[in-house]
Amino acid sequence: MAKITLGGNETNTSGNLPEVGSQAPDFTLVSKDMQEKTLASYHGQKVILNIYPSIDTGVCAMSTKKFNQEASKLDNTRIVCVSKDLPFALKRYCDAEGIENLDNLTNFRDGGDFGKNYGVEITDGAFKGLNARAVVVIDEEGKVKYTELVPEVGQEPNYDNALAAI
Repeated sequence: MAKITLGGNETNTSGNLPEVGSQAPDFTLVSKDMQEKTLASYHGQKVILNIYPSIDTGVCAMSTKKFNQEASKLDNTRIVCVSKDLPFALKRYCDAEGIENLDNLTNFRDGGDFGKNYGVEITDGAFKGLNARAVVVIDEEGKVKYTELVPEVGQEPNYDNALAAI
């Protein structure tokens, strides 16, 4: 369990992020077009997981836009945003904002597996059940290269460190 804050109030996550050097946990997430994606879907590519509570919050939307801009500059790398939003909300947002360079996926129907396996499920407080804000960078072989659990949910991740880990 890790401690983070939400609006300055302490809250907890279900565990810890995967350790750097470990094999990234597999996942089954759903795209805005209701297609399932797994970690194997990205085999042979580097992956940046941009994990957050909901696309309908300002910081989550901002991080999606920032990573969408950076995605077109990266070779053999896929940026994957992960929230608990419904696919319809992701589609609405991506279509309205022109988000085309990354995958916006949801763990809304995985029974909490993604949140628990990646240690990002918030276990108490107002956002209980949603994902904490975190970044996990995975190499082409599925090994974790970098992690960041953002200490305050309302704070942006460190984009430079995540991109440098590629």
